[in-house]
Amino acid sequence: MDIHLHPKQGLLLKSIATEILFGGAAGGGKSFLMRALAIIWCATIPGLQVYLFRRILDDLIKNHIEGSRGFRAMLAPWVLTGRVQIIDSEIRFWNGSKIYLCHCQHEKDRFKYQGAEIHVLLMDELTTFTEVIYRFLRTRVRMTSIAVPKEFAGMFPRILAGSNPGNIGHGWVKAAWGLGRDGARNAMEVWRTPDEEGGMLRQYVPAKLEDNPTMAQDDPLYRARLRGLGSAALVRAFEQGDWDAVAGSFLEGVFDPDRHIVQPFTVPHTWKVWRAMDWGFAKPYSVGWWALSNDGVYYRWRELYGYGGKPDVGSREEPSAVARRIKEIETHDERLGYEYRQNIADSAIFSETGTETIARAFRQGGVAWRECAKGKNSRVNGAQRVVDLLMADRLKVFESCKHWIRTVPLLMPNPTRLEDVDTKMEDHAWDETRYAIGAIRRNPEDPDRQMSDDAPEPTQTDADGNYRIHAQ
Repeated sequence: MDIHLHPKQGLLLKSIATEILFGGAAGGGKSFLMRALAIIWCATIPGLQVYLFRRILDDLIKNHIEGSRGFRAMLAPWVLTGRVQIIDSEIRFWNGSKIYLCHCQHEKDRFKYQGAEIHVLLMDELTTFTEVIYRFLRTRVRMTSIAVPKEFAGMFPRILAGSNPGNIGHGWVKAAWGLGRDGARNAMEVWRTPDEEGGMLRQYVPAKLEDNPTMAQDDPLYRARLRGLGSAALVRAFEQGDWDAVAGSFLEGVFDPDRHIVQPFTVPHTWKVWRAMDWGFAKPYSVGWWALSNDGVYYRWRELYGYGGKPDVGSREEPSAVARRIKEIETHDERLGYEYRQNIADSAIFSETGTETIARAFRQGGVAWRECAKGKNSRVNGAQRVVDLLMADRLKVFESCKHWIRTVPLLMPNPTRLEDVDTKMEDHAWDETRYAIGAIRRNPEDPDRQMSDDAPEPTQTDADGNYRIHAQ
C-alpha cells in the first residue's frame, strides 16, 4: 500500500512530541492524516491499539469510514487479500494491531473506556470535546509489552489531535497549547508539561490549506467557499487557523476587542458605581466592579475571580474569605468618593444551606448583596440586553479584567436555546455581567438618574439586611 504524506503531514511521523495538536485552518488534511498514521503505525508495530474519536457517531462514520478517502477505500487492497478485516467499528490487522472507531457524545460516555489500554489516541476535531472528556481519555493512554521499532523509539504511547478554532472546546484547547497572540508557546515548539497536565511532550503543528496540495488539486474553489462563510471571524478561523478569532461564539459579530476592551483609567467619583457577583465554590465565583458614565456607557473596571488554577475550577474559598478580599480591595475606595449601593448577586446565595445563608456570611463580613430574582426568560432577556449594549458601544471592559476577557467571548450558544449561552461552559463572568446590567438602568427621561429594575427604590429588607431587586 502506498500512502503519500505532504511535507507538513510528514513532520508528525517523525516528531518526538507525544501530545500533538495538528491543524488550525480547514482543509489542512487533518482527518486524512489521522487515518494514514493509524494505518502506518498499525502495519509497522504488531499488537498496537489505536483509538480514533469523533464526538458524534454520525460524523465518525461519514468522515472516517465512508467516502473515497475513508478507511474502507484506503484499506480495500488489504481487505481483498485478507490482511485486514473491518468489522463494525473495529479494524483488525494481520499482525494483531487494531483501530477502534469511537465516539463520546456525552461526558458520561467517557467511562465506557475506563478499562481501555490506548497506545495511540487520535481525537478528530478536538474543540468539539470538553476538557473533562479529553483529560479522562488521556489517562487511558498507556502501553505495556509492545515492541516498538527503533525508528519510533520514545514516541509511544502518544496522542494526536486535529482541530479548527471555535466550538465549545476552543478556550481550553487554546490555553493548553498556548495558542493565539497572547499564547505562551511558539508553533512547532516541543515542551514537557507538568505532571498535573499529563507530563507528555506537547507540540502544536499549524497547517493551512496550502499545506495540503491534494485539496487544492481536487477542489480548487474550496478556498473561495471558505471566504464566503459570511462571518469575518469564521473566515479568519477556518482559512487562516486564527485562534484569536472566536468562530461560532454567542457574541460572534457583536464583541470586538478593539472596540470593547479599553485601557484602565481612574473612574470618576461622580459616576454611579456598584458591584455584582455570581457565586461559586467548586466552580469559580465572579465579582465585577461596574461603573455607569454620565453618557450611559457601562464599564467593568475591576474583577475578583475565584480561579482554581484551571478553567472552570473554583478556588474553593469560603464566603467569609471572599468578603475579606472584597473589603481589602475596596480599602481606599471610600476616600476616593466611591459608594457601592445597589450591589447585586445571584439568588442562590440567599437559599438556606444548613445554619445560614451564603448572603448572611457575606453580610457578617461587611459585604451586603441584593438578590437578583430570576424570573421567566430572565436569562434570554439579560443576554439580549448585553448584546444590545455591545452593539451600541455602551459596554466596555478594562483590559485588567483578564478572566472576563478569557471566558465571555468564547461562550457558545446553547444548542437547545440559541438565544442564550451554553451554561455548561465557564459562564460565571457572563452571568455576573447580566446581573450587573440588569441591576442599574439609565432613565431615558432623566439622564442624571439611574434606576434599578423595580424602581422606585424598595424599602423592605430581608433578615440579612439585603434588598431584593429584579434583573433581566
